[in-house]
Amino acid sequence: MVLFSPRLIGLAAAAVCLSSLSCSDDDPEPEPETMGIRLQVHTTFGQVLTDGAGRALYFFALDADGNSACAGNCLSLWPPYHHDAAAPGEGIDREDIGTVALADGTMQTTYKGWPLYYYSGDGNPGEITGDGVGGNWFVAKPDYTVMLVSHQLVGGDGTAYTADLTPGEGLTAYLVDAYGRTLYGFRNDRYNTNNFTNPDFSNDGVWPIYDATLQTVPSAVNRDDFASITVHGRTQLTYKGWPLYYFGQDVARGETKGIDFPAVGVWPVLGPDSPEATAP
Repeated sequence: MVLFSPRLIGLAAAAVCLSSLSCSDDDPEPEPETMGIRLQVHTTFGQVLTDGAGRALYFFALDADGNSACAGNCLSLWPPYHHDAAAPGEGIDREDIGTVALADGTMQTTYKGWPLYYYSGDGNPGEITGDGVGGNWFVAKPDYTVMLVSHQLVGGDGTAYTADLTPGEGLTAYLVDAYGRTLYGFRNDRYNTNNFTNPDFSNDGVWPIYDATLQTVPSAVNRDDFASITVHGRTQLTYKGWPLYYFGQDVARGETKGIDFPAVGVWPVLGPDSPEATAP
């Protein structure tokens, strides 16, 4: 069943006609496969990314570092999206579009650093049946305020950590921003209370606050767990009462150098299994 709003799609088409000042029957319509990434409105998910033919695209939580972690049988279920001639459609910032090389040398299109996939279970354009599969697949949207990743934690000294912050290997589910940069909480903060940032923001370069207004979140995360607080005149997003921060030394997406700075557990990553912050 097609779930994109026909009325909104029609309005978008009309807007294209008006902007081109010509909609005669002689004007050829673009081939769907060359139209690139589009924004469509879905009755359940709101704005989503699709290919030119209206087929939904997806993000994979294991792609925290911007490289595709889907291989082997995974690719038969989640084929990568790429088109050499694809140009972003209206509402898509060209700077958010990129490519990443797969193991076999083929290319995959990315959005905000997230490799894009189809889901083989979507039978028709407009269908979105892959969101939430395995807790790791989410329909691609332009307005995620946070994303959920599943990734190996590695501290600033190169030590690998498990979810309970003991040395070892294993995937941990935690929050990142829309571009994949890791978000942290501070052990000494209290519920919706920032106890770290100086009034003049002189220490903000070490642990910058996540100054964001909540739009949408992936389906595996409870939207009600988020709130906003005002910190010395600026907005800071909170999760389960924990004010959210970046770590200044995390340069690339997927890095988690803050988990052992200045000691393990002082600045933990946060995810669905994290406890609520302590009351003030």
